[in-house]
Amino acid sequence: MIDFLAAVQHSTLYWLAMIYFAAYPIVTSIIWITTSVFFRVRWESPHPPTPLANTPFVSVLIPAHNEARVIGDALRAACAIDYPNYEVVVIDDGSTDETLQVVEAFVAEGKVRQIHKAQNEGKAMALNDAMACLNGDIVLIIDADAEPEPDILQRMVPHFDHARVAAVTGNPRVKNVDTFLARLQLIEFTSIVSLLRRSQRIWGRIMTVSGVVAAFRKSAILDVGGFSPEMPTEDIELTWKLQKRFWDVRYEPSARVWMTVPSTLRGLISQRRRWSRGLMQVLHKHRDVMAHWRFRRMWPIFIESSLSILWAICFVSLTTLWAVSYSAGYPPVGAHPIPNLWGMVIATLAMMQLLTGTLMDRRYDPDTIKYYPYAVYYPIVYWMILALTHFISIGWLFKRPSRQAIRWRTARKVFAP
Repeated sequence: MIDFLAAVQHSTLYWLAMIYFAAYPIVTSIIWITTSVFFRVRWESPHPPTPLANTPFVSVLIPAHNEARVIGDALRAACAIDYPNYEVVVIDDGSTDETLQVVEAFVAEGKVRQIHKAQNEGKAMALNDAMACLNGDIVLIIDADAEPEPDILQRMVPHFDHARVAAVTGNPRVKNVDTFLARLQLIEFTSIVSLLRRSQRIWGRIMTVSGVVAAFRKSAILDVGGFSPEMPTEDIELTWKLQKRFWDVRYEPSARVWMTVPSTLRGLISQRRRWSRGLMQVLHKHRDVMAHWRFRRMWPIFIESSLSILWAICFVSLTTLWAVSYSAGYPPVGAHPIPNLWGMVIATLAMMQLLTGTLMDRRYDPDTIKYYPYAVYYPIVYWMILALTHFISIGWLFKRPSRQAIRWRTARKVFAP
């Protein structure tokens, strides 16, 4: 065993993995910080929304399956949106709880329209089926556990004055910050997700709109054939399809919704496995972007996504190798449990990145700054979770998407009126 460990840790492949393991977070942190700051200076406005010159009709669409516990709050917030020309539509996809009864109360008041599907066919199929029933040329899609701010349409609609804009993704904020994992996710959505979307706008293409909140030009959705029912993450897939058709996808950080994130480790891992599977299958399906010059603006997001998967493989493989080395009494070559220079550089840049995102987003969520101390746990706990979910999902990178629709797996507590 000792001879084997020594041979592995003195090989060229091991040292290449070590260099990449250290260099990737350093380089990406510098890129994300600098480009997101450029976005902030160039495109983010600190002023309240100005009165709209155009107010096209907007359909606020909420897909739901077994969402009785949360959909009432979402509908109250949706009905309170400050915009003169919109409708709220719920498409219920075969719910077996009291979702229909909750929605019907809003329908009876004349505030909401409801589309009911007797059979659960999945979120993507529900969204596709709803398109023909909507009156708006712009469709704001929000999750059934998301509560939009009143000014959300004032923030998003002006983007559609530009004919090439197909979608505008909003800024999901964490509502349930009562657990350790939820607070880590608050840091993630502030300092990773939001920061990366700012950076990607500078690169020219966005990896994905937010499945929680995004506004679309309905004609653009129809232009690319709608949502893909066979993909685990229909939001990533639609984003890539739109951009391959040369539609523009934007990020509007002032368009906020308040969402509920998984508060248990099991729920979080399940969610992240689905996200990882979805990303892998999108990369597999759209790998042709690297072969065509006309898709060159998508190269940065394809390369960055691929490199992040490679880093996850290095993270899990090296960590496992080091654990085995210590247990065998052979101290790992080039690794030490106490952070050395490289470890301190990585940690410092990670904290700088998290602080940059926190300072940027405190304008939209003032309470964010008080949770920044939790950022110290992000590289320790969260990187491990994300790396593991990527690692165990790696097989999906080489699989063709299933021909069957991905159905809902909503797990909610029992509804209590």
